[in-house]
Amino acid sequence: MRADRLMAILLLLQRRDQVTAAEVAVELEISERTARRDLDALGVAGVPVYSVQGRGGGWRLVGGARTDLSGLTASEVRALFLVAGPASAATPAVKAALRKLVRAVPEPFRAQAEAAASSLVTDPRGWDANRVTPRPPRFLDALQDAVIRGVQVRLGYVDRDGGGTERTVHPLGVVAKGPSWYLVADTEAGRRTFRIDRVASADPTGDPVRRPEDFDLAESWRVIADEIDRRRTPREARAVCRPDGIVVLRRAFGSRLEVGGPTADGRIEVVIRGGDDLVLAGELAALVTWVEVTGPPSVRRHLAAIGDALLERYGPTGTA
Repeated sequence: MRADRLMAILLLLQRRDQVTAAEVAVELEISERTARRDLDALGVAGVPVYSVQGRGGGWRLVGGARTDLSGLTASEVRALFLVAGPASAATPAVKAALRKLVRAVPEPFRAQAEAAASSLVTDPRGWDANRVTPRPPRFLDALQDAVIRGVQVRLGYVDRDGGGTERTVHPLGVVAKGPSWYLVADTEAGRRTFRIDRVASADPTGDPVRRPEDFDLAESWRVIADEIDRRRTPREARAVCRPDGIVVLRRAFGSRLEVGGPTADGRIEVVIRGGDDLVLAGELAALVTWVEVTGPPSVRRHLAAIGDALLERYGPTGTA
């Protein structure tokens, strides 16, 4: 982690005319002794840093703190801080270090760096597990850039039925859901989610985004994903399950399973969501060892029909 600290100190020196060991210690949550050693280490490594002795002294960069020693461009700073977001794959230590660094990047880059850190959510679970991961959609970079810069976009969009529309949106965040990418945005009709692979055009208007003060991308996506899941699986089957079967149901149904409380006989109430009653019955038929479906009647009738067909095919007098 020392390399992270040295980079953070270097960026602090860039931003301020002068820093003291005490200020570095507070900023990076280290001891003053460690801060002094790190400042000395920068000089040994060839960074043009020097100390000013006496009252009001501290550490400075030769040539002034406005020198951009990092060499980072605005786009490179944004890319760096994308990995500091709440749902990124970075380790907690890396995220913490980057969140500290964001306070030390040059002033012109800082607002966009902070926006980058909260502009992206990655949800690794696809809607369907067997899809092939495609290439990133054409307008992904442009829309993410609009989120980070906080500008409205004139969006051309093709819906699932092939109909084209055009509207001005307020981009709030980008979400990766398995292989699919989504834009979360405010519109005149309210909060909307757009599949980025259906975006036909994306033209920034330059007008600022109206971003709700309490907006949180990760929390907003959780609500959206739950709603999409429920629309994709509108039918529900109620059942009771043996305790040792819950792990099997979790493996089979994932987020489509809701586990309730125990029944009088020690089994556990569950609700399983699916696309339609017949498909649900087919999935549950394989779990008869653990599960007894209690409703609705249509799912039970499908299960009975599946049982009759299995008995006819595989019973003692069956053809198989």
